[in-house]
Amino acid sequence: MPRASVIGLGKSGVAAARLLKREGWEVELNDSNTSASLLEQQQELAAEHITVKLGYSLDLSGVDLPNLIVVSPGVPWDIPLLVKARELGIETIGEMELAWRHLQSLPWVGITGTNGKTTTTALIAAIFQTAGLDAPACGNIGYAACEVALAEKLPDWVIGEISSYQIESSVSLAPQIGVWTTFTPDHLARHKTLKNYYDIKAKLLRQADLQVFNGDDAYLRKVGISHWPDAYWTSVKGKDFLIGEQGFYIEDGWVVEKLSSTSAPEKIVETSALRMVGEHNLQNLLMSVAAARLAGIDRNAINTAIREFPGVAHRLEHICTWEGVDFINDSKATNYDAAEVGLASVKSPAILIAGGEAKPGDDAAWLAKIQAKAAAVLLIGSAAPAFAQRLQEVGYADYEIVETMEKAVPRAAELAKQHQATVVLLSPACASFDQYPNFEVRGDDFRKLCLAWISR
Repeated sequence: MPRASVIGLGKSGVAAARLLKREGWEVELNDSNTSASLLEQQQELAAEHITVKLGYSLDLSGVDLPNLIVVSPGVPWDIPLLVKARELGIETIGEMELAWRHLQSLPWVGITGTNGKTTTTALIAAIFQTAGLDAPACGNIGYAACEVALAEKLPDWVIGEISSYQIESSVSLAPQIGVWTTFTPDHLARHKTLKNYYDIKAKLLRQADLQVFNGDDAYLRKVGISHWPDAYWTSVKGKDFLIGEQGFYIEDGWVVEKLSSTSAPEKIVETSALRMVGEHNLQNLLMSVAAARLAGIDRNAINTAIREFPGVAHRLEHICTWEGVDFINDSKATNYDAAEVGLASVKSPAILIAGGEAKPGDDAAWLAKIQAKAAAVLLIGSAAPAFAQRLQEVGYADYEIVETMEKAVPRAAELAKQHQATVVLLSPACASFDQYPNFEVRGDDFRKLCLAWISR
């Protein structure tokens, strides 16, 4: 019986282990951490004859080596263990690649990009589902990809939000439609250079049959048509801003498609159908409509889906209104670019809650947006002192270090009254790992504290 080792006991790792077990592999799951919840999962999987080793890293020095190693998305691709595995000739793949090998008979939409992935993926899945298709969202959103492969009945389409980590550990993943939302510096601690990061993302699009690009993204526009001559480009600025002869654009309040140099432009849906705020969401709308039309979905289904789409949790999510002040959860803004978009999308003046575990990146545009739109900034987490210093350096004095979300929410409400601000915005510009397991838990904490404040 062939042997497989799965590294990482998250949702993806567990699904990969179950899929391999079903296919007749002898499976061992390893995780270097241990906790009460992991011990519980260990027992559950033992009942399925899947060995789980906690507080353990795979040892490749012995003779009894696995035939296959499957890596969860959070595990860096270049750790010494995986480098050694590849040197030893052990096939090493990511969980997404394993899922693809079981689902490659189906058409996929693969969505990647620095920001905008989640909203675009959720909107594409909503459109496909409204059209009567079984089209689950998976990957970085919804199900783990291997959970889709485990389903009793396979879907019609797979809608995958695919991060650079997942592309990096995939060999043959080739969606029918590839969508690239944005490209700005992020994850450089892992990918080292911007070129590496770009090349990883580009791999997914090169392997896609049809490509959709955000033509308003400065970096993607720069590489433009020379790299991607057959792609469908999008622009919220109108037909004159399209790259090439085909694409999707906004004109007179409508999403318009032009499928080739010879086809006539066709109006698909009014932009006012979308409830979400911000120009970036019009771009997400364009890319979603492009994917749907390239998949052959009719205008009625697109219209209905967009009118009914509620938005995405933790991305400019309206939590509540208290005495005329909107509390908005943008916890998913984990870098400067996303946080700048968050601020740009709300009314000013706003009270901003920011901070967490800082990431490398250029903060200039974000700081300029704070100066333009924020009446006050409340700083939380380990980045607070450094952010305070940066705000001082650009001459912005209306900030306070409050350290925790618990202190930030009531103080933000007080400051909103004081400054006659209409919005309290959590848009951290940081990862969450200094205080929370992930950005979702951070956003949930903000939601809970806001609702407790207004019902006190």
